[in-house]
Amino acid sequence: MAMVRSITLTTAALMVGAIMVASVTRTFVSAPATHVTQTQAVKTLPAVLSATAMTVPNVAQAAEATAGSVWIPALSAVGAGFAIGLAAIGSGVGQGIASGRCIDGISRQPEVADDLRGVLLLSLAFMESLTIYGLVIALVLLFANPLIK
Repeated sequence: MAMVRSITLTTAALMVGAIMVASVTRTFVSAPATHVTQTQAVKTLPAVLSATAMTVPNVAQAAEATAGSVWIPALSAVGAGFAIGLAAIGSGVGQGIASGRCIDGISRQPEVADDLRGVLLLSLAFMESLTIYGLVIALVLLFANPLIK
């Protein structure tokens, strides 16, 4: 059980670290320098990812070593936020695109409006079920977390 928890924590921390590194590299714009040679971002990214990969397992092991550790609940809360946020965004975008295409189809051929409406409502129900799955995952991570003893 401890190995599964360690692998899960390591994977989650690596993903969060990679996302943070990717967002930070796009944040700063370097000032133009005429005489200084700049290091290419292509060469520094593997070094940053390697350093992250080397330090994150130590964090996961340290989290298992202490009984009152807050790493697992904290990362579970972050994971729950990502789960419900991404599920809601994805479902909202998909429902908007599907509804727009249905309205376009009905405006071009009004005689098939009943068929399109039925298919649209069925597809919207399937899209909304994915959001509910994200909510269930978030609730499990927050209240019935299998990673916490």
